[in-house]
Amino acid sequence: MPSYRAPTADVSFLLNDVFGIEKYGNLPGFSDLSPDMLEAILSEGAKLCEEMLQPLNRVGDLEGCKRHDDGRVTTPKGFKEAYDAYTGGGWLGLSADPEYGGQGLPYTMGAIINEFSSSANMAFSMYPGLTMGAIAALHTHANSEIKATYLPKMIEGSWSGTMNLTEPHCGTDLGLIKTKAAPQGDGSYKISGTKIFISAGEQDLTENIIHLVLARIEGAPEGVKGISLFVVPKFLPKPDGSIGARNAVSCGSIEHKMGIHGNSTCVMNYDGATGWLVGAENKGLNAMFVMMNEARLGVAIQGLAQSEAAYQNAVAYAKDRIQGRALTGTKEPTKAADPIIVHPDVRRTLLSIRAFNEAARALVLWTALKSDVAHRSDDDKAKQDADDLLGLMTPVLKGVLTDCGFDNAVKAQQMFGGHGYIEEWGMSQFVRDARIAMIYEGANGIQALDLVGRKLPRDGGRAVMAFFNEVQSFIKANEADESLKPLLGALGKSLGHLQQATMWFMQNAMANPDNAGAGSSDYMHLFGLVALGYMWGLQAKVAQAKLAEGANGDAERLETKLVLAKFYAERMLPETGAQLARISSGSTTIMGLPADRF
Repeated sequence: MPSYRAPTADVSFLLNDVFGIEKYGNLPGFSDLSPDMLEAILSEGAKLCEEMLQPLNRVGDLEGCKRHDDGRVTTPKGFKEAYDAYTGGGWLGLSADPEYGGQGLPYTMGAIINEFSSSANMAFSMYPGLTMGAIAALHTHANSEIKATYLPKMIEGSWSGTMNLTEPHCGTDLGLIKTKAAPQGDGSYKISGTKIFISAGEQDLTENIIHLVLARIEGAPEGVKGISLFVVPKFLPKPDGSIGARNAVSCGSIEHKMGIHGNSTCVMNYDGATGWLVGAENKGLNAMFVMMNEARLGVAIQGLAQSEAAYQNAVAYAKDRIQGRALTGTKEPTKAADPIIVHPDVRRTLLSIRAFNEAARALVLWTALKSDVAHRSDDDKAKQDADDLLGLMTPVLKGVLTDCGFDNAVKAQQMFGGHGYIEEWGMSQFVRDARIAMIYEGANGIQALDLVGRKLPRDGGRAVMAFFNEVQSFIKANEADESLKPLLGALGKSLGHLQQATMWFMQNAMANPDNAGAGSSDYMHLFGLVALGYMWGLQAKVAQAKLAEGANGDAERLETKLVLAKFYAERMLPETGAQLARISSGSTTIMGLPADRF
């Protein structure tokens, strides 16, 4: 059976030593986060995820969710008790606004707990995760009445939230939405239509479910310019805040999926359901994108989370499984064979996963801190700079971390040989669960197009130039450090590849947009490799300095960091050269074959 231990020591190293969380003490929420509180949150969050959520992961996979004839959906055994423990501990409201019952701690802390819970039980973590996204959208765009009605209940966890975008005939192209909203004259609307792939659309964990639904008001313009956002509760709230009559919204069926079986993915039918407008008419995408962007960061974390959980189990197996002898001679003479971790290719595979995991975790926390600055600082310049980088990095994080997370789950499964293909070992669940993260919240090809087509040219390229300057400045500031030269040399070369690719798009994509489309996925991954390489630079610098100071009993972990950084520089960063070559080949060959020849 798979196991999981939350990487609390690595998180503490990143927050305290690499990113210097004390520097953010002037921001709301951070001032309340004492070192003792930080360690308590990490240890208690880890305990909940390891002891309660992780044992239910396989249960959820085997049992799945069940829809009953009356439209009710029940979640797997133990999920309700785990949800009550999760919400009862205040984890859902960790970073929510105190005005509505939240604890007001940094978003960064929520991101950390999201990784722990997603590694332990990805399907379960989606229930509170979607609610947190809905809270963010309502907090930003809803009027005071809607906020007062819904946010306290959602933050405490007695009411949950969903997002309803996709319809049977449209996914990415939201301009094709057919769901209608008819004004009723009293400020409410009647919502009619069908939505599909609605995660947590119906369940037995909460007393009410608050659906955020994209729909088109009668007479609205066609396309995305005519889409509005509505809050549509399963049960209509009474004036005193309790739940009242059942609304005309129901679960028509639940999807039978490849993975995340413990989360109910529903077809939702709206048959004249009562809803209320969130934000301005025909500006629904602006409001929903708050939830979507938060969800995309959450999905990026899911990619890392599945990679981490799969890695931990693959390492345990590689140390235990004996098979063959080491190429350099017997290592375990008292045994019939050596453990497979002695083999170079096994080590290469495991190191590639771990080098990704520890850099990806750093990138998630670096970006989460940018989010906290963007939303909490009173320094306009700092807010703008942080928001620029947050927008730039969102598609990179979502696309790269989920692509690599799935690949790493497959690599970890490979360590088990034939046993990895057998369900009882649990490795196939990591592969199956990780696969959806590449698809939902905007498929990764769309993330790549968003990066190249929207994020790079935005504000004259201000965000990407700021990123280039930050990485280049780090390399220049540390180039005299002989111990860092191999890593910084490789990082500088890869940064050059990224800058060349960016310039190539500027010179070739305007005249022929297919050039941007043909190279977008390679560019996204090139960008990701450089960003992860920068994270290794930051970690290696700190590890080297702490070792020079005596390491304070932590020498083994710090030396491991340096080995991983060197592995990343030698074995992973060189891929940027191939990506630049593919980008520079343009779109001629890709677009040259007529469709009827495929």
